[in-house]
Amino acid sequence: MSLAAELESTVAAALESAGAPPGTPAVIGPSRRPELGDYQANGAMAAAAAAGVKPRELAERAAVLIREAEMVESVRVDGPGFINITLSSGRLERRLEAALGSDRLGPPPPERPLTVVVDYSHPNLAKEMHVGHLRSTIIGDSLVRILEHLGHRVVRHNHVGDWGTQFGMLIAYLDRGGGGGDAGHALSDLEEFYRAAKRLFDSDQDFARSARDYVVRLQSGDPHCLRIWRRFIDESLRHCEEVYRALGVTLTPGDVKPESFYNPELPAVIEALEEKGLVTESEGALCVFLDEFAGKDGKPVPAIVRKSDGGYLYATTDLAAVRHRALDLGADRIVYVVDARQTLHLSQVFAVARAAGFAPPSCSLEHHAFGTMMGEDGRPFKTREGGTVKLTALIDEARERAYRLVSGKNPDLAEERRRRIAEAVGIGALKYADLSQNRTSDYVFSWEKMLSLEGNTAPYMQYAYARIKSIFRRGRIREEEAEKGRISLREPKERSLALALERFGGVLEQAAKDGFPNSLCSYLYDLAGEFMSFYESCPVLKAGEPDRSSRLALCLLTARTVKTGLALLGIETVDRM
Repeated sequence: MSLAAELESTVAAALESAGAPPGTPAVIGPSRRPELGDYQANGAMAAAAAAGVKPRELAERAAVLIREAEMVESVRVDGPGFINITLSSGRLERRLEAALGSDRLGPPPPERPLTVVVDYSHPNLAKEMHVGHLRSTIIGDSLVRILEHLGHRVVRHNHVGDWGTQFGMLIAYLDRGGGGGDAGHALSDLEEFYRAAKRLFDSDQDFARSARDYVVRLQSGDPHCLRIWRRFIDESLRHCEEVYRALGVTLTPGDVKPESFYNPELPAVIEALEEKGLVTESEGALCVFLDEFAGKDGKPVPAIVRKSDGGYLYATTDLAAVRHRALDLGADRIVYVVDARQTLHLSQVFAVARAAGFAPPSCSLEHHAFGTMMGEDGRPFKTREGGTVKLTALIDEARERAYRLVSGKNPDLAEERRRRIAEAVGIGALKYADLSQNRTSDYVFSWEKMLSLEGNTAPYMQYAYARIKSIFRRGRIREEEAEKGRISLREPKERSLALALERFGGVLEQAAKDGFPNSLCSYLYDLAGEFMSFYESCPVLKAGEPDRSSRLALCLLTARTVKTGLALLGIETVDRM
């Protein structure tokens, strides 16, 4: 438990003992005026009326009890009832020393780790990954890294579409002679093959009917269709794996859970819905009508689970996925990192799954929606010709732009070294520019901003880390020596940095809970700012003992916190830039 969480529990208990209703929140946060204390608790303000006393009176009663806590150095009540608390310097020093000697930064592992299934990335197979897949992929990957770091059991699921109309279209086009009628030739440029097949599908009704017939043959187990389908799938996934490796994403082929994985379970899903009395036939289709989903006319909007021709829909597959994850895998949380346009669809799936008993009340179903990457013209990000931007092209450009940046700053470095640094800086900039945004918002993509060495960017954070590492090089100090330093917080800037370092665990827990990686980005940026203020005010290498050893220990812990935080975002650090 972080000191902030421990303090929150202490203040809440004190408020209740002082007369506040049970369950009164502490409403605690870092103080905006450090001269008054480290933290400010405002719980007395809201609880006073229910307690039948004035806020300041309740706050003063609670303050008497808070002062008794071992972690507290001083308490003062200001204004109408603000409780300002200063933490014990000794307690803070010992906490940081313990973190310095640990091989794992952050809170201790939970007593009961959760099983969390995270559904993310889900590219369209039969096509190359494009810029629209970036946000789900890197937001989801950051979330699973944080959850695993905190000690939870994470199951990655890459739910890809591999069973739909597009595959009937591709097989039909190949059999008609597209790509020379040769699968190997077609796979050599899968994107162009797909576009050619799609043009014919959209313009030729006979071909479209044939493609749909091929879908039926595929789903019925036709050997010819299955053989070609398998080759298309394997080639598509190979493209995906190349992108994941380039981005440093932790998804593997074993994490792929395609639509076809759930296909054998779809009849059982329908049967279970029927047994619960949830299914209604409407114009030959099977639908689930729930009162909470009403249209503009006030009538319930149907969730269609089987078409009139007997075919299944995305909703059916998603219901099978919920059941598998909740009941077979025993998930405590199922997290969907899916764009905001799927909000209604997933809300219906969650509601139907609850009604059918596919997910028990103890299993949390969460849609972590995200907005759109926009171009500087305010429209969805496209190529100059108006086409979809392939992720491979975006990654290549990030590398080259970063290489020019690094070469301009350090022309004397060997090219191989510049390339390696550019790889970390370019990919890091691409990812951080996205992760530092509130995921629910649209954001404008800008190469200039994301590669800037100023502001809340990956290059700035990587440069901040490299500057700290340079302190140890200049002083010819091994990190193992700095680990042994006793931390003594004598100066205000030392204390400010220590308080920022102490917040790391709480930031990780909050990011894991709400799925907003930008809170970790903001924390790291603030931490870098606190370090620079400390470094400007408190000499390190030229300080006498014991300050020198203490400040070196603070430098080392800051570097490790920045490195760990960036790693949890999927971003590399470099010792020199």
